[in-house]
Amino acid sequence: MLGIISAAIAPGVALLSYFYLRDKYEPEPISLVIRQFIFGIFLVFPVMALQHELLQLEGIPIWVHTYVITGLIEEFFKFFIIYITVFSHVEFDHPYDGVVYSVAVSLGFATLENFLYLVLNGVSLAFLRALLPVSGHALFGVLMGYYLGKSKFHQNPKYRRYYLLIALLLPVLLHGTFDFIILSSSSNWMLPIIPFMIALWWLGLHRVEQANQRQFLEPPIVKTNEFGSN
Repeated sequence: MLGIISAAIAPGVALLSYFYLRDKYEPEPISLVIRQFIFGIFLVFPVMALQHELLQLEGIPIWVHTYVITGLIEEFFKFFIIYITVFSHVEFDHPYDGVVYSVAVSLGFATLENFLYLVLNGVSLAFLRALLPVSGHALFGVLMGYYLGKSKFHQNPKYRRYYLLIALLLPVLLHGTFDFIILSSSSNWMLPIIPFMIALWWLGLHRVEQANQRQFLEPPIVKTNEFGSN
């Protein structure tokens, strides 16, 4: 059991540490990052319960299974918890912070999911799980956080709403595609999933670099009092 626990936790902790340390400016409080990770762990229970009930329905098309029951439900719950717990937090003061907090929630979710999977199927699949589902969750979190950062710091309300929508829909699309490839390709799923993951890593790391650039940050809106002073 100790081996399963270690194999389940190690990939999530390693990936979270990697993206946390990529912050070029002001690292986020460890306590707040851990809190988001724990929130992600607790999300597994309502998500699995809802998915279990929906999967009891007969005749579900594969696209509904992958894009709605898996992609939409999992990414919506992550998005919701990030938005209500940290989006308006005072520590979310730079676009890259969205990446850190979103990755923390995503990897909390992925870590417990990974543990439950390894308990049922054995530790022999740990390496493959780390390379695919766990890193996939991390990268979905990167993209969600990137667009949450753009939404929070853009001065135009129209673009704030647009980026907020993209922060949810893009991870849903990518997560659903990931599952669709695996479930629809039977024994040949490794062939299409490899280029998909390479492209996902390229996009995720590109967004990390963009979020870390100072010019990415929109000039803050300066509030003034009735006399025109700050």
